[in-house]
Amino acid sequence: MIYWNFLELKKRAKGEIIMAHRIEQVNSLIRQEISQLLQRQVNDPRLGNFIAVTGVSTSADLKYAKVFVSRIDGGEEKEETLSALAAASGFFRRELARRLTLRYIPVLSFQWDDSIERGDHLLQLIDEVTSEKTA
Repeated sequence: MIYWNFLELKKRAKGEIIMAHRIEQVNSLIRQEISQLLQRQVNDPRLGNFIAVTGVSTSADLKYAKVFVSRIDGGEEKEETLSALAAASGFFRRELARRLTLRYIPVLSFQWDDSIERGDHLLQLIDEVTSEKTA
């Protein structure tokens, strides 16, 4: 009986690992496809050419996805960019349905990712500290 419980736990853990790998694959596919759509097919002047899709986080049931975006040229128009992406979310879903073979195409919500700005700020702080030490 104890041996059976161990096997059952092992099976569950294996299933969770497989499911986590599947979600990671779906996240990667969605990120790649939305990046390509932004580069090649979206002609909204509010978006510009310097939007980076930094990540995608899909729910366990694959019905909802948070798409993390950032502007490479700066984040001054953050709200305008997010509203333009939200307005185009139907277009993105329709194109994802054409390009991907998934049972459900997730509902997309766009979130701002400021990790690029934080990384830049940290690099500036490191440069300041190293310049102070050499002076």
